[in-house]
Amino acid sequence: MPSFRTRIGPSGRLVIPALYRKELGLKAGDEVVLKVEDHELKISTLKHCVERVQALVRRYNRKGEKLSDSLIRERRRLAAKE
Repeated sequence: MPSFRTRIGPSGRLVIPALYRKELGLKAGDEVVLKVEDHELKISTLKHCVERVQALVRRYNRKGEKLSDSLIRERRRLAAKE
């Protein structure tokens, strides 16, 4: 995807070019997540952030088991040791 140069508006607003909005599936009113990393502003869709967190959590959970069941079992195991 090509780079795009723009300016910050007087009220601090930044226009996301239509090509980028289309690529990310963004529509007016959608929420995005902003993050500064290595002096760069990164913009992600809220949906992408949720999917990323879900994938991370899935790695630590047994297949086919609800995370809540796993957490309750772990808490009970720790409580039994006290």
